[in-house]
Amino acid sequence: MRQLVCALLFLVLASLAPTQVQADPADIAAASRSVVRVVVFPANGDNVPIGHGSGIVVAPDRILTNAHVVAEEEYDGAIRVMVIPSETGGPISAEVIARSPRNDLALIALRNGRRLTPAALFTGPVPDGVDVFAIGYPGGVDVAQGLDLDDVMRPQAPVKTRGNISAGRSAKGFETLLHTAAIGSGNSGGPLVDACGRVLGVNSFGTISDGSDAEFFFAIAQREVATFLRSNGVAYRSVDAECLSRADMTRAEAERAAAEKARIEEENRRADAARSRSFTEARRQAEYDIIETRDNRSMLTVVLIFMALGAAGSAWQLLERERRDQAKLAGGAAALFIIAGLIAWFTRPSFSEVDEITRAALAETADPAAPAKAATAGKLTCVIDRSRSRITVSDTVDVPFEWRPDGCVNGRTQYAEKDGIWTRTFVPGQEAQVSVVGFNPATSTYRVERHLLGEEAMQQARAARNQYDVKSCSTDPAALEKVVAMNEAVHALLPQQANEVLVYQCE
Repeated sequence: MRQLVCALLFLVLASLAPTQVQADPADIAAASRSVVRVVVFPANGDNVPIGHGSGIVVAPDRILTNAHVVAEEEYDGAIRVMVIPSETGGPISAEVIARSPRNDLALIALRNGRRLTPAALFTGPVPDGVDVFAIGYPGGVDVAQGLDLDDVMRPQAPVKTRGNISAGRSAKGFETLLHTAAIGSGNSGGPLVDACGRVLGVNSFGTISDGSDAEFFFAIAQREVATFLRSNGVAYRSVDAECLSRADMTRAEAERAAAEKARIEEENRRADAARSRSFTEARRQAEYDIIETRDNRSMLTVVLIFMALGAAGSAWQLLERERRDQAKLAGGAAALFIIAGLIAWFTRPSFSEVDEITRAALAETADPAAPAKAATAGKLTCVIDRSRSRITVSDTVDVPFEWRPDGCVNGRTQYAEKDGIWTRTFVPGQEAQVSVVGFNPATSTYRVERHLLGEEAMQQARAARNQYDVKSCSTDPAALEKVVAMNEAVHALLPQQANEVLVYQCE
């Protein structure tokens, strides 16, 4: 029995323990789009590389790497730098525009007008023990694969390794993150990312092991990176939201829906109880009113009958005195009193009228009907709900949103309605992401599902989008059908789950 109790206690405690976020391969793949290979050549035009490393796209035309990767003194002379993207396109000529040897950072500017997909830096705290991933181009892998120079200069997916953060230790002179995600020569300048693919730091160096010790590695912390980028005028992407797993989001949404359902049921129960009490009280009051009215009219009938009898007696006495005209008046009064008494008696309310009187009283005294939910048409401000959002690359500033009941947004973009949700899919020509945007007028909820796709998938999505001319608002059924068809055509190409989910509440 004791063993059973202990086992149950262990299961309860295990269920209460915080769960570590499990990385989704799609998030790490999305982060890999922003990783490049940096190849160093002598400036004299010799096409034999003298060094190479990795880099992170921090702006469409800016690459962050280690200072030692592009240190001219390390190569005994002037150097020439080439950047090779991880996906499509050939090598890009680049130049070093800033170096910070103190914390081993350097900034490279792309030439030729090429633009790449920037990464997002995570600016929040990095907990001890969390999963991290090193992404880059270790030279040992190139050698093991037998790659020649032509292979190295072609786009290739970077290598990913997994490890954990060991917080609390830092290199002298600048802040670093100690971790166990294996890196090798060539990983220098590549990112260390979290389970959501946000950059935590820039891999720089590792411990020296003789084979008997475990190896540990160091990444330059994002605070050092952020300071360096700001000092060089780079407007980088940053995210400070906790990395939520999709399982966490699903569970949180289920809990929220259950809580909302329980709240509505409780409100309905209270409303029903209030209505029941109101009806009971109104019925009791109606019964009291009927009894009072019946008593009053019965008393009035008795009074009128007595008055009729008095008038009749007066008429009789006047006849005996032969005062006929006055006797007629008295007799007429007696008749009127009798008629009034009969009316008072027979118009007494019946107890069968209780329900009707109750309903009439409730209709007169009830509060006005509860106003409908505030109309959502017009200019709205949508505020992020972090508890319902999975934020990986976007900022969380408020979103201005002008809504019309016909699905026209901001006076220029037509959305299509399905099951009460108005939806539009956006496929930008430059950025490597597809956004599925939905608005629910009933709840004033604005939702963005963002898919971070590779170059090939983006080309397919753009081709599907460009089949439809849906540039302006229109209530014409044919135009609405085009929006629906465009949404469906792009949706068919998207992964089942988005990399980022942003939920806003609009007012």
